[in-house]
Amino acid sequence: MLSHAKIMLSQADDGLAAFPADGEVFDIDLLDLSVHPGDHPFHSSNLDAIRRNWAAESAANPALYDGSMVLFSSLRIGRGEMVGAGHIVPYSTFLFWRRQAEPDVGYHLFAFPVVLSADGAMIAVEMGAHTANAGRVYCPAGSLDGSDIVDGKVDVDGNMRREVLEETGLSLADAVIDPQLRAYRRGRRVTMFRVFRLPLSTEAIFERVAAHMAVDEEQEISRAVAIRSADRNAYDYTPDMYPLLDWVFPG
Repeated sequence: MLSHAKIMLSQADDGLAAFPADGEVFDIDLLDLSVHPGDHPFHSSNLDAIRRNWAAESAANPALYDGSMVLFSSLRIGRGEMVGAGHIVPYSTFLFWRRQAEPDVGYHLFAFPVVLSADGAMIAVEMGAHTANAGRVYCPAGSLDGSDIVDGKVDVDGNMRREVLEETGLSLADAVIDPQLRAYRRGRRVTMFRVFRLPLSTEAIFERVAAHMAVDEEQEISRAVAIRSADRNAYDYTPDMYPLLDWVFPG
């Protein structure tokens, strides 16, 4: 696996100029993500447009659920630290936010649990046809939401464990866990990730996922996939996966 030195970054919370370059992997030694009461500025400034977009999105996919999630309003990255403040917003607000070509406010932070099998495959999932990312392939993950908030702070590792269990039925309790949390960004979307090495073959993992899918009522995923190279054409990846593929499978 590719190694790299910790980088030193200046801080910024009102723009991207001082942030790491798009796709550049950096270490996080201190993470402090707080959730504050009140409306996110993007939500309060775009209520009518959010409602119209949700009407169109839900008409196209009636299975969509307008739950809640955390969208950040400020973010600082520097000297191995990432500090952010966010607000709970409806999922419909995020769907409209991500439709903006270049949002000028807000940050979407999420976490990818990098699950590696004993034979070296990275285990990902293909999303179900009824989801907002139908057919796309990425690590088993989901938005940070209210269930991930502990004493006003976001529990990122708790989110990763929960999402893997909910989507695949896999427990990370027996995994060898990389102590280093890392991240990279694409514009105002920041992907955090940690490596979890399971003592199971890819075949055994697939069997467990299939057993889970047979009884899972949500059916968020259509299948598990094994990634063994950085080939971007191997599956229908979301662009957020590209830097991770290059990091896990260096050329």
